[in-house]
Amino acid sequence: MSLAIIKTVVAALLISFVSWLSGKKTGLAGFLTALPLTTLIALAFSRVEWGDAKQSVEYAKSVFVAIPVSLLFFIPFLLAEKFNLSFWVCYSIGIALLGAGYFIHSSIVKGL
Repeated sequence: MSLAIIKTVVAALLISFVSWLSGKKTGLAGFLTALPLTTLIALAFSRVEWGDAKQSVEYAKSVFVAIPVSLLFFIPFLLAEKFNLSFWVCYSIGIALLGAGYFIHSSIVKGL
């Protein structure tokens, strides 16, 4: 139970810090968000919690494939000005593209 509390506090602090920083230094906040900080934390927690190195390696492979696929979310934001899309329209389309990306991810990971 204490590990769950520690994991929750670390994740909450990380998200809160980057969110706060986005109002002060947008570029730095974006860079930190793009870093695999949550992956680093989650991989370590997974290894500690489950003690299975093979599972952690499979997890890392899945993340490696997911990173480029997850960029699908940002496509509508890149096209927002060209097509005069609002934030929530971009956000909704991005979520839909992530749903499609999940199936792409699943098919790639099965082949690894």
